[in-house]
Amino acid sequence: MLKKIGILLEMVKFKLTVFAMPFALMGAFLAGRGAPDGMTFLWVVLAMVGARTCAMGFNRIVDRHFDGNNPRTAGRAIPAGEVRLQEAWAMVILAGLLFFFACYNLNGLTLKLAPLALSLTLFYSLTKRFTSFCHLVLGVALAFSPLGGWVAVSGSLTGFPWALSAGVLFWVAGFDTVYACLDADFDRASGLHSLPSRLGRENAFKMAIGFHLLAFVLFTMTGVQARLNLCYYLGIVLTAAVLFYQHLVVNSRDLSRIQGSFFSLNGVISLTLFAATWLALLTGKG
Repeated sequence: MLKKIGILLEMVKFKLTVFAMPFALMGAFLAGRGAPDGMTFLWVVLAMVGARTCAMGFNRIVDRHFDGNNPRTAGRAIPAGEVRLQEAWAMVILAGLLFFFACYNLNGLTLKLAPLALSLTLFYSLTKRFTSFCHLVLGVALAFSPLGGWVAVSGSLTGFPWALSAGVLFWVAGFDTVYACLDADFDRASGLHSLPSRLGRENAFKMAIGFHLLAFVLFTMTGVQARLNLCYYLGIVLTAAVLFYQHLVVNSRDLSRIQGSFFSLNGVISLTLFAATWLALLTGKG
């Protein structure tokens, strides 16, 4: 049983929950101008774990035939026979129930927004079948992370720094565009859609740079909207440096570092922005 759970968690890349979780906490901390109470914090974390696990499990299920035909992904748990379809569906359903239960224990508005938020994350898995802008759809889905954290604490949309969600949208779209370069040839041959398969890797990287520049501007605007002090902007400078380094180590001619350093650096970005926000709130308003 423990081995099977480990395989399921690896299948959905559970450790990469670190990408979205800090933004949900960022929204929660901004809403309360500091750390929320322990139970609210716990339910926000469980909601994020449930939503991401549900969405990733659904992605692996609906893409299992494509994964099996793609040499890069043929070793994934479902096409490799390590996880049965029924087991994957059970995980998806349980994770979805955890998400809704966590939202129920937060407040009414969080529960009302929950179906829309989860539907968007599930819908993303289908978009490569008909649009090259699937990366932006994923960005919209993950842009609900800080919004959800805010609503979980405040119970309202009033005062939410919308630049934060917009920044998450373009940050995610940027790194997902880069990641899709790994499968550009396969997607093109299989009739799947992505910016790299449509525009070519070099042009897709240029689009990703544009998305990340927009994300940087919007994350900077977040500090203004949320009235954060210099500590936050120091985090913005570090974020800019990491984004710049990302595009130095991974380019259209060398994708070898995407699986390692690229994902690690994305985790650094989300954690840095959260830490900078928390420190700015601890040290007072700008």
